[in-house]
Amino acid sequence: MMDPTTDSAGQSGDPGAARTSLEALRAEIAKAVVGQDPAVTGLVVALLCRGHVLLEGVPGVAKTLLVRTLASALELDTKRVQFTPDLMPSDVTGSLVYDTRTAEFSFQPGPVFTNLLLADEINRTPPKTQSSLLEAMEERQVTVDGTPRPLPEPFLVAATQNPVEYEGTYPLPEAQLDRFLLKLTIPLPSRQDEIDVLTRHASGFDPRDLRAAGVRPVAGPTDLEAARAAVAETTVSPEITAYVVDICRATRESPSLTLGVSPRGATALLATSRAWAWLTGRDYVIPDDVKALALPTLRHRVQLRPEAEMEGVTPDSVINAILAHVPVPR
Repeated sequence: MMDPTTDSAGQSGDPGAARTSLEALRAEIAKAVVGQDPAVTGLVVALLCRGHVLLEGVPGVAKTLLVRTLASALELDTKRVQFTPDLMPSDVTGSLVYDTRTAEFSFQPGPVFTNLLLADEINRTPPKTQSSLLEAMEERQVTVDGTPRPLPEPFLVAATQNPVEYEGTYPLPEAQLDRFLLKLTIPLPSRQDEIDVLTRHASGFDPRDLRAAGVRPVAGPTDLEAARAAVAETTVSPEITAYVVDICRATRESPSLTLGVSPRGATALLATSRAWAWLTGRDYVIPDDVKALALPTLRHRVQLRPEAEMEGVTPDSVINAILAHVPVPR
């Protein structure tokens, strides 16, 4: 029988050991995914904050492979849903099924009942089905026929999407975008990284067989719980809290934006800054932590004015300008 103080990856609940295990994720994921360190860090930050991640990039940049590899390295249960135009909400959450033998309805859970749900190409399904994840992401439960059903812990939605200008995509509703803790952009690889990818494939790498690629569990749920507890103890000074508020309030006053960051977004930026501070080995937050997580935490929570968009302004450029303008606490 497994020792309850040790998870299945063999790691203890000590915060120091948990940090070491989570840092080892980069090396483990690198066995299957070339580059993409910022995305790996973002996914770890989301797990520490009990948040969800939206991964955006053109097809073929290993978004799906990245999430699958993370689940294998953390030894978490994972399920994948391919979002298509004909997907129904019950295909995600589950539904009541009539059993002719017992003459009763029984609940058949959908793929959302897992630790890490890969919502692949989420913006290729209409908003009605996209919204089926709202309760799961916010309340960590699914209500079917008036009965709430809790989801397993930990629970994270990692949704991938193609850029909105691509054919056959539906923009995500603002309410759902705000449920994602981070929006991570997955760029095309550099020339050397692309050479490394092709070299691996020429040597027999099979992205469908992560075990053969050498990916092994290096952390588990106990490590996550210990890490989350340590993050919760990370000190945030009043000056840092005010700095986060000033950044978010500045987005509401920007002439380039019709929608600024809500208080939920400010809370998210504070949480991700604490997680990043802990990951880098500190038990207190500094302004550089806030700056490091501002773009992925805020870029999907703002909305550009049409005229600004026509002039080539992007959410990232607006947020960067705000970071350069808002006074940094000493």
